[in-house]
Amino acid sequence: MQSPALSLFEELDAALQSGASEKRIAMLRRVTDLFLYDADRLNEEQIRVFDDVLGHLIQKVESRALAQLSNRLAPIENSPLDITLKLAQHDEIAVAGPILTTSTRLTTNDLVEIAKTKSQGHLFAISERSHIESEITDVLLDRGNRAVRHNLVNNAGAEISEHGFATLLKASESDEALAEKTGLRLDLPLQLLRELLLRATEAVRARLMSRTPPELQDEVNRALHEIAEKVARDSNKPRNFEAALRLTKLLKERGELTDSALRTFATAHQYEEVVAGLSALCGTSIDIIKPLMESSRDEGLLIACKGAGLGWQTTRAVLECKFPPGAMPLDSIGKLEAEFAKLTRPNAQRLLRFWQVRQSEGST
Repeated sequence: MQSPALSLFEELDAALQSGASEKRIAMLRRVTDLFLYDADRLNEEQIRVFDDVLGHLIQKVESRALAQLSNRLAPIENSPLDITLKLAQHDEIAVAGPILTTSTRLTTNDLVEIAKTKSQGHLFAISERSHIESEITDVLLDRGNRAVRHNLVNNAGAEISEHGFATLLKASESDEALAEKTGLRLDLPLQLLRELLLRATEAVRARLMSRTPPELQDEVNRALHEIAEKVARDSNKPRNFEAALRLTKLLKERGELTDSALRTFATAHQYEEVVAGLSALCGTSIDIIKPLMESSRDEGLLIACKGAGLGWQTTRAVLECKFPPGAMPLDSIGKLEAEFAKLTRPNAQRLLRFWQVRQSEGST
């Protein structure tokens, strides 16, 4: 009578020789069952035998069967190395996902390489791991989309480097929900918390304060106080416009003081050059533009930008130049753009002339 082991090996050989998918799938399940039954008692040499057999069986097997295999092997601490990595590298996320999320057999280098080359679905699966080294999170944050970033920042087991936090802060400029989640990370360095609070809107700051643990509220309050002092210092410090006036005069004489030139100044937060350039384009004195840049209201600056013939993108850059980098409240942008669109240049220029006359009369 033939032994069960001999019968299995004969069936295995037949399955490997056959091109029939059904035979391979049936044998794949049987070999997987056999491995799982003895997994905790197998040594590495025995596991390599299973690795070799499974590697041959999956060559002509449909993705649904591979996804089932992935789900079964993912939680096994000593799953066959080669087959585990092949499943993790599979293009279909249904196959790769369970391994990427759960398997402890993948090394940091394995996960970094997959994160560098595979889809957003693969990155999202990696972001759900119970522990993620900073080398991996750096790649996830550099390549990942909004869903990946949010999932990762919510994961307390994800180590985030200073580079990773800098990437999060940059993304947070246009994503209030991400800013709030980042601010609640207990491992966020204090200097980066200060920077985040500086860039955040008042609403985000308030929510962060309401959700910050009591033991951290003193630090947050100190950070907010430092921010307020910095903004006050920046707005009150004396500015010298002489060099900026000479530069913008020269550019205007050459025909180079354009919308694009002013946007370059504004994007670089060259405050003096923005004020001097805007006054030159408006045909007004610098004393007309300075109060508009210092005002807490934006309507006057919108009028000056419209009167100067600037487009919206340059106008937005000028508005942002009033604030420290990244600190302009994003929730006001849409309303300001709508107001800017309603303005006509002739009306804006009339108002500028009126302000210039009033200022001249006040100085006599």
